Amino acid sequence: MIRCYVTDRRQGDLFAHVKRAIAEGVDMIQVREKDLPAKPLIDMVCGIHELASGTSTKILVNDRMDVALAAGVDGVHLPSNGLPATMVRPHVKILGVSTHSLDEAVQAVWDRADYIIFGPIFDTPGKKAVGIEALRKVVRSVKIPVLAIGGITRERIPEIQQTGAAGFAAIRMFQT
Repeated sequence: MIRCYVTDRRQGDLFAHVKRAIAEGVDMIQVREKDLPAKPLIDMVCGIHELASGTSTKILVNDRMDVALAAGVDGVHLPSNGLPATMVRPHVKILGVSTHSLDEAVQAVWDRADYIIFGPIFDTPGKKAVGIEALRKVVRSVKIPVLAIGGITRERIPEIQQTGAAGFAAIRMFQT
């Protein structure tokens, strides 16, 4: 099962969370710090990349191809309203796309994404859940890995696995 830690520096000691996630064998870390200007973001990404050096953990930058390329990390994760995936695809090793509907998931496949993050599956602060059945439908409809996001807890992982999802992405779960 693919596990992706999505960063949020407002949730405490980011580098401590990153170290723990890497030690636990997380597959990917998506640096998702939307409000950071380029300089502090690239400093953060380089620090995280250094922590992951020599491990199998892949580092991706959310919506900032320039920062990902400059830092020499593994790829970019695009929000559903981000840069066109077809424009980013030729420049990165790994390309992920956030999706919130079956149509967006199918489009991500056409755009040659390597994986999709789909959700929110369960309710989260400020976001209404799309639900487990929507996840099941997306998993059945696309031929690339689908990761569930939104309200993911350790207790809900078996339910996510039963849909056939390739894994999950989470913020708070990796910070406890």
